[in-house]
Amino acid sequence: MNKEVKIETAVLSSGSKGNSTYIRAGEYSVLIDAGLSGKALEQRMGTLDLKAEDLNALLITHEHKDHIKGVGILSRRYDIPIYANDGTWAAAESELGKIKAENRRVFTGDFIIGDLKFSPYVISHDASQPVGYVCYAGSKKIVLATDTGIMNQKMIAKIRGADFFVLESNHDLEMLMTGKYPYFLKNRIKGQKGHLSNDDTAALLPALIKDNFPTVVLAHLSEENNNPKVAYITVNNALKEAGFKVGEDLRMGCAAQSKTTSLFRIDQKAKEKEIF
Repeated sequence: MNKEVKIETAVLSSGSKGNSTYIRAGEYSVLIDAGLSGKALEQRMGTLDLKAEDLNALLITHEHKDHIKGVGILSRRYDIPIYANDGTWAAAESELGKIKAENRRVFTGDFIIGDLKFSPYVISHDASQPVGYVCYAGSKKIVLATDTGIMNQKMIAKIRGADFFVLESNHDLEMLMTGKYPYFLKNRIKGQKGHLSNDDTAALLPALIKDNFPTVVLAHLSEENNNPKVAYITVNNALKEAGFKVGEDLRMGCAAQSKTTSLFRIDQKAKEKEIF
């Protein structure tokens, strides 16, 4: 895993209507979650000149529909293996539909797909056996950290120092509490098995950054209880207080529900400032 390869990643969709993140290293590419329809995911990939038929694997974080809606159809259409743990398989199988036995991959720890090494870690969410992923490719580290109500020290140690973060910034607490959601749903969202708020992420991010000019994608923003400007300002203010400057120490932007991010190249030219 020490060889240097071309590494690219993009967030195809992020939010309560569907989530999916693309990662490629060398000739190997995967989707982490596929929460849009198969057709929509193909269209999103097409805008980046990517093809679903070239995917080597589909990885699942947990069984909620906004993370698995397109998994079954893509697997059947292009004969793609699906990776999930036992708990997620048990909870997701009825939604995924019929999957070829050889494409049903169950992981219990780290696993390798070509030039990509994946290290799942436990998150805190109201699902059967939810995980986040740390992906290693060459000397680079990519982190997916969404759909968790807390971020404890073990999780922080796992994800710290990445070159590319997909990091949850789900809601503005005031917008959530004064909004139209019923009380039980508000409690669920802000609870320990819900989602990180903008303030949670603002407090967390400075401890995660090292001097490798990482890219940070604020993700899973609620369309009802958040907006990109509020999330960005909240997190950026905390970074400033901690002595970090966007554009000099890191690159940061927000993922969207309605469109994909740019396709980011993760290499020694990381200080080129791609547009989100």
